[in-house]
Amino acid sequence: MIPETKLSRLIDRFHAIEAELSSGRTGGSFAKLSREHAELAPVVSAAAAYREAEKQLAGVETLIADPATDAEMRKLAEEERVQLRKTVSALEHALKVQLLPKDTADSSSAIVEIRAGTGGEEAALFAGDLLRMYERYAQLQGWKTELMDLSETDLGGVKEAVLEVAGLGAYAKLKFESGVHRVQRVPVTEAGGRIHTSAATVAVLPEPEDVDVQIDDKDLRIDVYRAQGAGGQHVNKTESAVRITHLPTGIAVAQQTEKSQHKNKAQAMKLLKAKLFEMERERVERARASERRGMVGSGDRSERIRTYNFPQGRVTDHRINLTLYKLDRILSGDELSEIIDALVTEDQANRLAALEHEA
Repeated sequence: MIPETKLSRLIDRFHAIEAELSSGRTGGSFAKLSREHAELAPVVSAAAAYREAEKQLAGVETLIADPATDAEMRKLAEEERVQLRKTVSALEHALKVQLLPKDTADSSSAIVEIRAGTGGEEAALFAGDLLRMYERYAQLQGWKTELMDLSETDLGGVKEAVLEVAGLGAYAKLKFESGVHRVQRVPVTEAGGRIHTSAATVAVLPEPEDVDVQIDDKDLRIDVYRAQGAGGQHVNKTESAVRITHLPTGIAVAQQTEKSQHKNKAQAMKLLKAKLFEMERERVERARASERRGMVGSGDRSERIRTYNFPQGRVTDHRINLTLYKLDRILSGDELSEIIDALVTEDQANRLAALEHEA
């Protein structure tokens, strides 16, 4: 059973936020209240459906228990009770999922970093495939993307790419992509037709709001230099590229995609804030219960999470032992959601089981 007091408290909070937003007197807290309203809306909807189903079940139970109910009506009510019990159980599960403790960053936009790993040029070509996969997936979700940084090889592969994915809940889904992605295929550069194994790493960071990360100017070292293109060619002759180093942590970020030094600096600061925000989140996570480290979506970047096998046309996600024989559709981004949705469901099931065990 779900505590009625908890539901009432959440619903009251939802209506209070609605009233405040409607008043037009939110001041600088409009964005924060709007986000909280959006997060509570599915909870309130699920609670309303659950309550209504319970009410209907109680009515049927009363009808069955009433001695005045005739035999035919009682039989119909007993059949309806069977269906309503299933409905209540399903709605209770859905509501429990909505009530699971949320990762504070789940509603955030995301920054996706893709780097070619072992495998030389083939790894870089695969990294490019992953970049296009995420761009297409984001498009299908209705999110906006912006390429913050891109370093290409002479053959069109990607040494490193940083993609901003802007949209409510982008991080909640994309965070499961953090890890080592492995590809098995015959490289275009392979004359003998042998299958090679290459890899690329993906790191997904939540994009923090300005209020989440405070950076003191004295803690920064900012260097400017000329942007470089593939093969060492100059992209432009001005010092538009920017590297920012956060002295206390040693974290350094560089941007050279834009022709404007000002724009590159703004992009670099955005990336630096995301890295510092994630560092703090990881510090807090390590301090929490140790069992969370084994959970799906832990973001352990040393872990091989998925294999893309071209000869067999399959994609296997090793964390949930899911294999799909639709490699082209997944790598194009059109059906990546099937894997991500399965990971989200598994994560929810694990967290529900952990909560019920604690209870």
